[in-house]
Amino acid sequence: MDSSRHSVPAVLLADPATAGLPVVALTSLDRLIVAAHRGGCRPITVVATGPLPDLRRTRALGIAFEVVAQTPPLTHGTLVASTGQLVLAGDIRELTEHGGRLTTLDGTPLPSGRIEKPTADPANPWKDLPGVPARGVARPITDPSTAHAAGEALWASLSSSSDGTVDRYFNRPVGRVLFSRWLVHTPITPNQISVAATVLGVTAGVLFGFGIQNLSILAAILFQISAIIDCVDGDVARAVFKESPLGKWLDIIGDQVVHASVFAGIAIGLWRQGAQGPFLWLGGSAVIGGLIAFLVILRGMRTPGPANTRLQKLIDAATNRDFSVLVLILSFFDRLGFFLWAAAIGSHVFWILALMLQRQPRADSTTAR
Repeated sequence: MDSSRHSVPAVLLADPATAGLPVVALTSLDRLIVAAHRGGCRPITVVATGPLPDLRRTRALGIAFEVVAQTPPLTHGTLVASTGQLVLAGDIRELTEHGGRLTTLDGTPLPSGRIEKPTADPANPWKDLPGVPARGVARPITDPSTAHAAGEALWASLSSSSDGTVDRYFNRPVGRVLFSRWLVHTPITPNQISVAATVLGVTAGVLFGFGIQNLSILAAILFQISAIIDCVDGDVARAVFKESPLGKWLDIIGDQVVHASVFAGIAIGLWRQGAQGPFLWLGGSAVIGGLIAFLVILRGMRTPGPANTRLQKLIDAATNRDFSVLVLILSFFDRLGFFLWAAAIGSHVFWILALMLQRQPRADSTTAR
C-alpha cells in the first residue's frame, strides 16, 4: 500500500528513558520511526536531547528523518508520538487518516495522536484528543520490564490467515522457541529461512521416494520441521520489518515445490514397495492438481478489483500446513497410501472450487488486506 497518498508530518519524541529499550531486537525509537513511515508519515522529525540509540532497521530501509533538540511548533494534522509505547503501522495510519489519540483495548491512553490545533501543554499534546482503541498490538513502555512485555505481546500477535490448528498451537510456538527468537538478532534473512524450509521439504520428498519405512518416518519428521520453519520466516519478517514482495513469492512457490516433492516421493516410494494400488497415477494426479491449483490461485491474485473473501477463505483453509501431521502419523503406521488418495482427489476438488468462486460476482467482497 502506498501510504504516501495520506502523508502527514510526524514529530517523534525520543524519551531518554525509553528510546533505547529493546523490543524484539529493535530499539523503541527504531520501531516507532519505521511504524510512522509505514503509517503514512512524511516528513518525520525526531526530537532528541542526546545521542540516538541504534536505528538499524530505519537505516537499512533508508527512511529519511530530521533530528532536532526541541519540539517544533505543532501544526494542524501533525502526528505526535513518543517512544514510551509499542504501536503498529496500521494504528498510526488510522490516526493519520482519522485523528484522535491511541488507546489500548482497555482504554489506557498512549502517547500518540494527531494534533489538530496548537497546544498549551507541549509535554502532553494529546490531552484533549478523543481516544481511538488500537486494532493491533499497543502497549505502554516505561522501563525494561514493560518493554519485554510489549515484545511478548508482539510475538503472540504474529500469525497468518492461512494458519491451521497445528500452526497455531504447535508449529509457530515451537518455531519461536527454537528459531525465531534468536534469528531476529542475526543477519539471517526471512528469504534465506524460506529457502531452508524448501530444501528440507524437498529432501523429505526424496527420502519418501526410497520406499523404506524407516526413511519414510525420517522424511515425515523432516517435512514437519520444514512446516515449522515455514512459519519462522513470516514471524521474523513481521517482527523486525523485513517483509518483501520477493519473500512472499519465495514462500508461495516454495510451498508448491515442497508439496509436489512430497506427493511424488510418496508415490514413487509406494511403487517401489510394491504396494497394491495405482500410486504412480495418484502421485501424478496430486502433482498436476497442485500445479493447476497454484495457477488458479495466481489468476485470482492477479484479477483486478476487491478481494474475493470466500476465495481467500478457501485458499487459507486448503493451504495450511496441518496435513504434515497426518503424513507423520500415517508414516509410522506405513499407511501413506491413504494420504496419497486424499491428495490426488483433494487437489482437483480445490482448484475446481477456487475457479468457481473466482467466476462468481464479488458481492461479498471487502477491501484487500
